[in-house]
Amino acid sequence: MPSNDARILLQAAVPTAAVGAIAAVVSGVVAGGKGAIGAAVATVIVILFMGIGLYVLQRTAKSLPHLFQAMGLMLFAAQILLLFIFLAAFKHTTLFNPKAFAFTLLAGTIIWIVAQTRAHMKAKILYVEPEKSGHSS
Repeated sequence: MPSNDARILLQAAVPTAAVGAIAAVVSGVVAGGKGAIGAAVATVIVILFMGIGLYVLQRTAKSLPHLFQAMGLMLFAAQILLLFIFLAAFKHTTLFNPKAFAFTLLAGTIIWIVAQTRAHMKAKILYVEPEKSGHSS
């Protein structure tokens, strides 16, 4: 993974993990151990889904740049749909607190999107590849 991609991934994953940790502590205090487990599971799911999505999007941008925008929109819609499927699947679980899971999933997703947007805006990514200086036209 090129350094720009890794930097963007890190700048999105770290705030998401921090919010997940805070959510786990708050959920643990409010809902007990199952609340903390629900928040931790939600944080892992958000980082995993969004991280894989970012990786796929970066690969698409390099190999098929003409599909980048369409792929980004489709990928975002698929990620949101998958997160809703997870919410529905674990709505009545007894493994962890479903409310802590749902709120952390929502908060983690929002934080990831905001952090990734900020990272992209701050990144110095060239829109056009400059020609090499040794190459004559």
